[in-house]
Amino acid sequence: MHTKQHQKVTWQPYHDVYYERERHSISGNIKIAQDVYSPQLDNQRDILIYLPPSYAQSQSHYPVLYMHDGYNLFDEATSYTGEWHVDETMEQLAQSENLEAIVVGIPSMGVDRLAEYSPFVDKKYGGGRGEDYLAFIVHTLKPLVDASFRTLPNKRNTGLFGSSMGGLISLYGFFHHPAVFGFVGVMSPSLWFANHAIFNYVAQAPFQQGKIYLDAGTREMGGHWPDQAILRSRSRRYYGRVRRIKRILAKKGYRPTRNLLHVEDAGGGHNEAAWAYRLPNAIRFFLGAPLKKEP
Repeated sequence: MHTKQHQKVTWQPYHDVYYERERHSISGNIKIAQDVYSPQLDNQRDILIYLPPSYAQSQSHYPVLYMHDGYNLFDEATSYTGEWHVDETMEQLAQSENLEAIVVGIPSMGVDRLAEYSPFVDKKYGGGRGEDYLAFIVHTLKPLVDASFRTLPNKRNTGLFGSSMGGLISLYGFFHHPAVFGFVGVMSPSLWFANHAIFNYVAQAPFQQGKIYLDAGTREMGGHWPDQAILRSRSRRYYGRVRRIKRILAKKGYRPTRNLLHVEDAGGGHNEAAWAYRLPNAIRFFLGAPLKKEP
C-alpha cells in the first residue's frame, strides 16, 4: 500500500497559527502541522502536538499518546463543546509528579467524525471507516511524529485515547493493531453502536499485552429535568454496558488495577468536564505511577 508517510510537514508554534493569544487558552509547548494528508482517507487535517516541559532542555525520549477529537483537547476557542484541559493536566503532572508524555491531538473531520470513529457500519447512522482512520494513525501519522520528535516508538510507550465514539475506536484499535498500541484510554465509550458489535469483536480478539483504562459516569445521559426516570435508566444501561465489556476483558485475562483500570464516576456526565476530571488517573495508570483521589 502506498502511503505518503514522508510528506514534508512544518511544525509551527501554536500561536504562530492562532495568533490572537487572548482568545486561545493553551498551556505549555504546543505545535501544529497544518494540512497533514491522509492517503488512507484522502483528506487532510491539522495535527497538534503537546511537548512536555523538559523537552526543550533535554535529550530524553518520551511516551506518546494519540488522542482523538484534537480540537477539544487543549483550547477552549477551537473546541465545539468545551475542552479537556489536556495541556494543563500534563503540565501539572510534570510539575508535581514528574510524569511526562507527548500528546498528539488528531482533530475530527466534523461531518466525517462518526464515519472515522466507527469500525462497524450502523444501520441507522452508517459509518464504518474506522479501519482506514486507524491505518492513517499507524502508517502515516505515527511515522511522521516519530521522525519529527524524540518519541519512544515501541508498543509499550504508545497509547490511543478517546471518549464516546473516540472511546469505541480506541478500544477497537488496541486489539486491531496489537503490535502498535500498548495502552488504551476508553472513556464513556459508545458501545451501543452498530448493535453492540464491539462486544463480539473484543470477546473473539486474542489477549494483547498492554493496559486498558475504561470508564463511565453514572449520569452519562443526564438525569435532570424534565424526565429524570428515563434519563437515569438510560444512564444505567450506558454504564452497565461498560461493566459488561469489563467482564469480557477480565475473562480474557486482564487483571483489575494491574492491566485493567475500570472507573465508575458517580454523577459523571457525558462531557469534556467529566473526561478532564478523570484524565489524570488515566495518565498515571498509563505511565505506571500511583493513582490519586481527584479533589
